[in-house]
Amino acid sequence: MIISPGRGYIFVHIPKTGGSSMAAALEARAHRDDILIGDTEKALRRRGRLRQLTPKGRLWKHSTLADIDGILSPAEIADMFTFTIVRNPWDRMVSYYHWLQAQTFDHPQVALSKQLSFGAFMANPATQAILGVAPFSSYMRDATGREHCSAWMRLEHFAEDMAPLKAHLGFTPDMGHRNRSARRADFRGYYDDKTAAVVAIACAEDIARFGYSFD
Repeated sequence: MIISPGRGYIFVHIPKTGGSSMAAALEARAHRDDILIGDTEKALRRRGRLRQLTPKGRLWKHSTLADIDGILSPAEIADMFTFTIVRNPWDRMVSYYHWLQAQTFDHPQVALSKQLSFGAFMANPATQAILGVAPFSSYMRDATGREHCSAWMRLEHFAEDMAPLKAHLGFTPDMGHRNRSARRADFRGYYDDKTAAVVAIACAEDIARFGYSFD
């Protein structure tokens, strides 16, 4: 997450959507008073500043708008340009699986990803329990439950959807590609009909809202 008082924006980083690349691009032109919350180089250098903040929720790279209540009020959030990146849920789950396989911290999902094929991982009850728990909209609701999002940027239509952000900033973020996972480009090859249906049901809200499909 990035909170930029000077440029009047809040970037909310939803996991496994390409947000690390956006964060790095924004931080390359960060103001001195920007609040950088994450694990990029500049955010780590400014980590000491976060101790002075009093959020009511968890302050980490994937914080929601509700989490930063206490840093900004709902009224202040409403006055900011709020934006995030979303991604096809079927593609996102493949990325999530491969990301987990590369991790070394102690977590049940990390262990499962290393023990199971993608299909078995998706069929596992523990995986299915977390699917759909946090739809994209949940990241963009303040502490009162009100949604704020000036720009939803679909990763698959980035050039088109980034226009409102470019207009607000007055420049185009120079994005590279961070955290690229070792995986096949076409996510569809990872699925059979049953596994694809699991995502379709669990992520129905995101699929309907942003017009995603398996094909």
